[in-house]
Amino acid sequence: MKKSTLLFIVILPFLSCCAKSDLRDMETHMVPQNDTKLDTATFAGGCFWCTETAFSELDGVKNVVSGYIGGSTTNPTYEEVCSGTTGHYEAVQITFDPDIISYSELIDIFWRQIDPTDEGGSFADRGTQYQSAIFYHNNMQKTIADSSKQELEQSGIFDKPIAAKIIAAPKFYPAEDYHQQYCKKNPTRYYSYRSASEETGLLKQYGEMWD
Repeated sequence: MKKSTLLFIVILPFLSCCAKSDLRDMETHMVPQNDTKLDTATFAGGCFWCTETAFSELDGVKNVVSGYIGGSTTNPTYEEVCSGTTGHYEAVQITFDPDIISYSELIDIFWRQIDPTDEGGSFADRGTQYQSAIFYHNNMQKTIADSSKQELEQSGIFDKPIAAKIIAAPKFYPAEDYHQQYCKKNPTRYYSYRSASEETGLLKQYGEMWD
C-alpha cells in the first residue's frame, strides 16, 4: 500500500470528527427549519449578554442567539451597533418548543428582565441600541404581545407608561461568535459587568414588585 493512501486512511476519521464538530458549531447559530413544532421569539432588552442568560436554560428553549435587529444596515458589527447610529437593537432570537413553553410565558419572563418604562436604554446601558422591544413573527404573536403589554400597563406595577415597543420582526443578524453564550465563555467579566450596571439589584427590586 502506498504511503499517501495509508496517510489518507489514518487522517480520514480525524477529518470526519472535525467536520462534525464544525457542523455542530454552525447549528448553534441556526434556527432549525425542518422541525415544524419549533417556533421563534425575538426580544430586545438591553445588553444581549444579560438577556440571553434569562432564556438559555429554560425547559423547552432549544437555542438562544444574540444579535442585531431593526436597523438600516446590512450585516452590522458590534462596534457599529454600539455607536447608536445604525438603528439596530441588541436582541436575542429564541428557538423554542411551544408544547413545552408558550410564547406568553416567554413574554412574561422577558418583562421581568427589564425596566419596561425606560425609554432611553436599559439600566446603566444607555442609547437606542439598548431600548426594549418585542419583535413579533406572526399575527398571533402580535396579538399575544399587545395583550400582555396592555395587561402590564393596567396592573399598577409601574407608575409610568410602558415604553417597550412591539414591532414586526425584520431580518435578524447573529452577533459575532465571541458574544454567543458570553456568560459561559467569560463568566468573570460577565458578572463584573452585570454588577457594575446595577442590573442585579434593580432586577431583584422589580422581582419583588412583580411578586
